Amino acid sequence: MTAPSPEQEGAGEHPDPPAARRRRRSREVGSGHAHGHGPVTIPAAEARRVRLVLAALVVPLLLATVVGLVALWPRGETQIGSVPLTAEGATFERGVVVDVPGTAGEEVVVAVRTGEHAGREVSVQVPPEVMEAGVERGDEIRMLYLPGAAATGSPFVYIDFVRDVPIALLAAAYLLVVALVARWRGVAAVVGLGASLVVVGLFVIPALTLGTSPLLVALVGSSAMMFLAVYLAHGVSIRTTTALLGTFAGLAITTLLGWWVIGGGNLVGNGSEEAYMVFSTFPGVSLSALLLCGIVIAGLGALNDVTITQASAVWELHASDPGAGRARVFARAMRIGRDHIASTVYTLAFAYVGTSLPLLMIGAIYDRTLLEFLMAGEIVEEVARTLVSSIGLVLAIPATTAISALLVGRSAPRPTPPPARGGRRAAAAADGDQR
Repeated sequence: MTAPSPEQEGAGEHPDPPAARRRRRSREVGSGHAHGHGPVTIPAAEARRVRLVLAALVVPLLLATVVGLVALWPRGETQIGSVPLTAEGATFERGVVVDVPGTAGEEVVVAVRTGEHAGREVSVQVPPEVMEAGVERGDEIRMLYLPGAAATGSPFVYIDFVRDVPIALLAAAYLLVVALVARWRGVAAVVGLGASLVVVGLFVIPALTLGTSPLLVALVGSSAMMFLAVYLAHGVSIRTTTALLGTFAGLAITTLLGWWVIGGGNLVGNGSEEAYMVFSTFPGVSLSALLLCGIVIAGLGALNDVTITQASAVWELHASDPGAGRARVFARAMRIGRDHIASTVYTLAFAYVGTSLPLLMIGAIYDRTLLEFLMAGEIVEEVARTLVSSIGLVLAIPATTAISALLVGRSAPRPTPPPARGGRRAAAAADGDQR
């Protein structure tokens, strides 16, 4: 015989059919959150009210996104894939290193595995930095075969290592770990990530190469990526839709602040070699607008994380204390949000430092003050990118909390059934008689 629940205790002498019906009419808000929060139940009338408000806010955003995709969708010929990677007659081949010289600067011996020279052993000059990192026998490399260079030396030129297998194994391990730990929710998140990257590949990049406004492309593309990533990963629910609105608020803050700092700080967007290549290849593209586009897209993932957490916190607090007012729920949720802010302040900064160590090392060798170092063109763009994204990230937390708190209503607390005469033992005995 199982122990009765608190609702079952005393049910024999103090039935409460209206309360039971109210409990049955309570509906699940949705467990579309991957941070460990369980299902939340709210009364059906309140759920209907919230859904109507959310639909009135989100449906226009969705329609605007669809209209933007249709209007800005790249049509006609783009430059993607239009530039040959090799000269006429040249081919990419693969080979395995069979001998490594003991002296730096000498050529390695490679057994060719593909192409018309498959089976031959040829000499290949490998750059010194690659040799310094380590080239060993058995390593598979990718080479460029230049038929015209056969008369003057080795026609094979080192390109890169072949690393298909280890990267494929790493990707498989990633999918396996996500599936084992997060189960179907994790698989859905990976699907959402894949769908978002499809938007980047089919819409964002082709549209930018055609000279479409980078700001419009960033806004429409980011909106489409958010809808796909949030709903595929977390499901369609009140909680996730609230988080989506918070993400839109953070996106708006990031966009406006980025636009202001790029104009006010005269940031050109030419702080990298790739920017000069873009300027020469796509003359109609504004580098500063492209910088803003990158700032907007870069913060999406972190924005989604904090907004999902805050939306869930508000609805959890509301479910645990339905009688609490909006101001009280907001204050409680912000206590949770402040902890999240403390952990996200350094998130983007550490990510930049980790990916830009070579640039920081080169910039640090020059004799100049710290301020001059930070204001250098190649550094200040990343400083601005980090600060703008971080401000948008931090302000998205109170924005999401406020939106969620405004949506929750004050519900009458559920009545607690009086205990049965005789306490738990009597209730248990009655339960046993009924069985």
